[in-house]
Amino acid sequence: MNDAHIVTSFGEELERIDQLIVEMGGLAETQLAAAIRALVRRDAELANEVRDNDARIDDLEREVNERIVRILALRQPMAGDLRIAIAALKISNELERIGDYAKNVAKRSMVLVQSPAMSSTLTISRMGTLVQSMIQNVLDAYVARDAAGAEEVRHADQEVDQLHTSMFRELLTYMMEDPRNITPCTHLLFIAKNIERIGDHTTNIAEQVHFLVVGQDPEEARPKRDRSSSTVVKPTIASQEESGHE
Repeated sequence: MNDAHIVTSFGEELERIDQLIVEMGGLAETQLAAAIRALVRRDAELANEVRDNDARIDDLEREVNERIVRILALRQPMAGDLRIAIAALKISNELERIGDYAKNVAKRSMVLVQSPAMSSTLTISRMGTLVQSMIQNVLDAYVARDAAGAEEVRHADQEVDQLHTSMFRELLTYMMEDPRNITPCTHLLFIAKNIERIGDHTTNIAEQVHFLVVGQDPEEARPKRDRSSSTVVKPTIASQEESGHE
């Protein structure tokens, strides 16, 4: 009877950790969606709410960490149960970082309200929508213990990388064409990079789901399509004329 009670209690503890992870993921996704909406709508008040709401994700991460430390100390789990604890610990950290990046997007959106609107925000919105879908899908894979679903999320990150590279080139071109674009484009560059990093952290979660289900890391290296670090943008004719070079 006592053994059965212990097993039941342990199962309930692991289930509660799953619930906390899902809650964290839902909040992180909501934060990102609100930050993108604040950017597109130029809504400083909404951006400020995103910044303030980040504390809840931090609180949930602390609770997950405390519960897992307690499980490791008192239960000394083995095999599959140990993988659950380790994966949950790492996933909670990844979700906390996603929340931080969403907050950063919101903070820069507050600054951009003071600058003229730019069409590039639509591409950033598309990036945000894609990453939101990745977060939803990886959480579903986590709950269902679905390694195949997690692998789909890993490959979806390639499109985020491609959009980031395209956005990087576009914004650099705008800055070269008109120096007045430098400040808003710089903020948009950081926002695009923050969203790209959210995609990376979501991919990290997918790899943890794979580890949780299969018992080892994915065999294939993560596909990357981000070429922003090697991008070279040539000056346009207009920018050459403005600088006195032909």
